[in-house]
Amino acid sequence: MPQPSAPTRRITVVGDALIDELRDQYGSREFVGGAALNVAVGLAVLGETVTLVAMVGADEPADRIRAYLTDYGVRLVESPSAYGTSRAISDRADGEPRYTFNEAAKRRAIRFDEATRRALDEADLVVVSCFPFDNGDQYAQLVDAIARPAQRVIVDGNPRAGMLADRERFLDNLEDFASRALLAKVGDEDADLLLGDSLEAFVERLRTGRPGGSAAGAVLATAGRAGATLYHDDRPVHAPIVPLPGPVIDTMGAGDATLAAMVRRIAVDGIPTSGAAWAHALQESMEIAAATVRHEGALLRVPPADEGEREGESTS
Repeated sequence: MPQPSAPTRRITVVGDALIDELRDQYGSREFVGGAALNVAVGLAVLGETVTLVAMVGADEPADRIRAYLTDYGVRLVESPSAYGTSRAISDRADGEPRYTFNEAAKRRAIRFDEATRRALDEADLVVVSCFPFDNGDQYAQLVDAIARPAQRVIVDGNPRAGMLADRERFLDNLEDFASRALLAKVGDEDADLLLGDSLEAFVERLRTGRPGGSAAGAVLATAGRAGATLYHDDRPVHAPIVPLPGPVIDTMGAGDATLAAMVRRIAVDGIPTSGAAWAHALQESMEIAAATVRHEGALLRVPPADEGEREGESTS
């Protein structure tokens, strides 16, 4: 007897889409990327129905982005750019990516028109990643455009030094938005850039809330080689990095893969309500991140042993 199809889960991701230019001793290579785009494509790889809201130019790099998203079945709702398509140029410092950005990336913006608002309204979950939180007008429009954020919004600030115009405003608006969301993701590099302090200090700020304001719901804190910790209620859940066969090739997509896997688990099961459920979701996310960093580029990968399980899950 045919098995019933899994219910369709519609996820809209809001943020950046760009061309990643990687430079190293072997030369220069280009990939379609951007934190929000990576999350959107990762969710599509994991079987979700995904729309990406992002800015692109009227140029050849934008055509590559459109074709890439089409290949993975991600619908694109475009915001126009007067500066062309964003580009990030990265090299490596101690094995970690170091970025410079073109003018389009520095002036990224979302047009909150009817198409964008419809994509937000129809989504079961909304993910906001690498949004220009230091732009007051953009932030006000984002807040106005998303209904019921506490039930369906996940946010990853993803600040980049070369894109920040106003660090204090970015931090203030990110903390405010995190207090509205069901889950906020932060990293150790975010804490250093925005606070000049530790990841633990940043988590404490989010979970305590500002005077007169609300605290964030759940917080996913990623710390590179030190793994990740999920804070919910008063019971943090930690997961170390997962050892898999083969060397680590490229850490660029680790955080985005972790977030995409966590969002997908929430889409499938709902927001976890116990420490055991959070631990399962976090462990799964770390396994997917470990598989992702064993390939060049930021495309989400799943551990080989999981591929058959996911195919069966998508039709059960």
